[in-house]
Amino acid sequence: MAERPGRPPNLGGSAPTSGAVPLNPPNPPRVCALDLGKARVGVAIADELGLLAHPRPPLDGRDKKALIRALGELAREEGVGLFLVGLPLDMSGEHGPMATRAADLAQEIGQATGVPVELFDERWTTVEAARKLRESGTSGKRQKGVIDGMAAAVMLQAYLDRSQGLGSAATLVMPPPPPPRGRGGRR
Repeated sequence: MAERPGRPPNLGGSAPTSGAVPLNPPNPPRVCALDLGKARVGVAIADELGLLAHPRPPLDGRDKKALIRALGELAREEGVGLFLVGLPLDMSGEHGPMATRAADLAQEIGQATGVPVELFDERWTTVEAARKLRESGTSGKRQKGVIDGMAAAVMLQAYLDRSQGLGSAATLVMPPPPPPRGRGGRR
């Protein structure tokens, strides 16, 4: 029996039925989070199932054209269907100059890559990333090289959890301030 071009071979011995679920459904587009910085851009990508965020090495943020080109390549290689760009709002929730810069760059990324872009409140992501790195035993000196990707991963994981109904963006809460240091002790 000859197979028709463009159709998968019938491996089960019986005729396929309409509405049948393919054996290997295509992977959904992946989400890539970006923690924008002047020198480095933290990057994290969701796994193939869209459940877990994985930090990646940072990209150079000093050359905007090279950054956008690298993001286009990343989108093609990894099947990115959405860029999630961190929006650095002020603590009051207001848009400052950094938030305006991030929104402008997000628009440029979307136009240049053809990949949709969403902005995501990134307040406390770097604080949360530093806490997680400290808890894992990563020293302060070593944190510098990985904190950007970890901050992007914290943001992306909050987004993925919210998408799955497991949490909300409000789950990133500021930790209590550290106790005062120095002389004088308690009052």
